Amino acid sequence: MAFPAPLEELIVAFERFPGVGRVTAERLAFHVLRDPKAADLAGAIQRAATQTLRCSSCGNIAESDPCAICADPQRDVALICVVEEPRHVEAIERSGAFKGVYHVLMGALNPAEGTEAEQLSIPALVERVGATEVREVILATDPDVEGEATAHAVVEALERGLERRPLLSRLARGVPSGGALEYMHRGVLQDAFEGRRSIGERR
Repeated sequence: MAFPAPLEELIVAFERFPGVGRVTAERLAFHVLRDPKAADLAGAIQRAATQTLRCSSCGNIAESDPCAICADPQRDVALICVVEEPRHVEAIERSGAFKGVYHVLMGALNPAEGTEAEQLSIPALVERVGATEVREVILATDPDVEGEATAHAVVEALERGLERRPLLSRLARGVPSGGALEYMHRGVLQDAFEGRRSIGERR
């Protein structure tokens, strides 16, 4: 027996989320039917979709443009930390280890899943660094295969697109291979920033 059309529509909607298969989607849909408070989800999704935007400077998700970090006069604008996703900004901010500004790539290089370099905001980073007095660019992509490939693509783009590039560094000790930044402990991220290493020479 098929599910009623509205329920089937909800199940299909949940299946669109990354990593959610049919069984999980059905479980979530039935939870919505059982829990009256779950109906608030629709409004929360609508507000998130309509009341957030991308910061025109760093690409982070925010309620205003520029975002609160880019607009903060206390931040060191000559120090840019490059991350894959907005959730990585949140993880680093929780650590309190970084007082510069960010550049969010909105993904990692992964051709197997259809993410190519041109889909990332690497050109915007090159333009941003070229137009301002940037002292250092810290590559804080995840220490996995995709993150390393993304960091390499960023370095190549900066070397190719800039006549004089700033110091490039990569998070070092404290970040385990294969880990994800949003799950790192505050102390681990602080060690990683303090122990970052340079990539090549300043030109």
